[in-house]
Amino acid sequence: MINIKKFVKNAIIEDNGRGDLFFDVAPKGRFKAQVICKDDGVLAGVKYARILARTEKFDCKFLKLDGDRLKKGDVIAKLEGKASILLSSERTFLNLLQHASGIATQASKYAQAIEGYDVALLDTRKTRPQLRDFEKYASRVGGAINHRLGLDDCLMLKDTHLKTIDNLSEFIKKARKRISWVTKIEIECETFEQVKHAMEAGADIIMCDNMKPTQIEDVVKYRDENFTHVLLEASGNINLDTIESYAKTGVDAVSSGSIIHQATWLDFSMKFD
Repeated sequence: MINIKKFVKNAIIEDNGRGDLFFDVAPKGRFKAQVICKDDGVLAGVKYARILARTEKFDCKFLKLDGDRLKKGDVIAKLEGKASILLSSERTFLNLLQHASGIATQASKYAQAIEGYDVALLDTRKTRPQLRDFEKYASRVGGAINHRLGLDDCLMLKDTHLKTIDNLSEFIKKARKRISWVTKIEIECETFEQVKHAMEAGADIIMCDNMKPTQIEDVVKYRDENFTHVLLEASGNINLDTIESYAKTGVDAVSSGSIIHQATWLDFSMKFD
């Protein structure tokens, strides 16, 4: 919660600069306003917007909550406070809701596309700098599960890492002695031969990167017959049109960066009564 407060406060400072020029000449008294949705989608950002309201000391009653479905014209929240405060907070308040809701809406579309399959939907580390916690929170609201939040979550060996390693088996043995006992090791593979090598070397998770669904089906069969403890993740340019074909293969998870980096903001507006 402390990090969210700091994030929100910095967002306010960014927009206000040396001070809102309207502040000193604003009309006195208290005013009421509504936040209205102008798109269909899934709401997110309420957790952050409420902290902004408390920080800036205006009343805020949300009529919709994180994860609720929105229709064009829905009233999301009712606000009350000094004109100067409401107006100086308006853009930051709306930005938080619009940005988060866009990601939640995108995540929800992906989740719906693989509904009914026993597979986890994962996001990725393809987030905007300084916004990872915020964007991954929005992804969770929409129905995705966070993959790594950072490099300290899991030892993942991607193709670039593997280029620096001569003996994968020896490297993993060494890594097991250095990293936390509960930390998993995931290895990115692009071919069936790489998958076999990685499993034999001791990987906990295999990322099937840029493989076709038919190739991944072979990997799943091999895993099920030889290394049942290994988890399989499908990844690499997976989008709404293709995600179901990957979910059908029998992998444990499907990841897509486009849940976040291809999301489009929803359109909200603030209207004074």
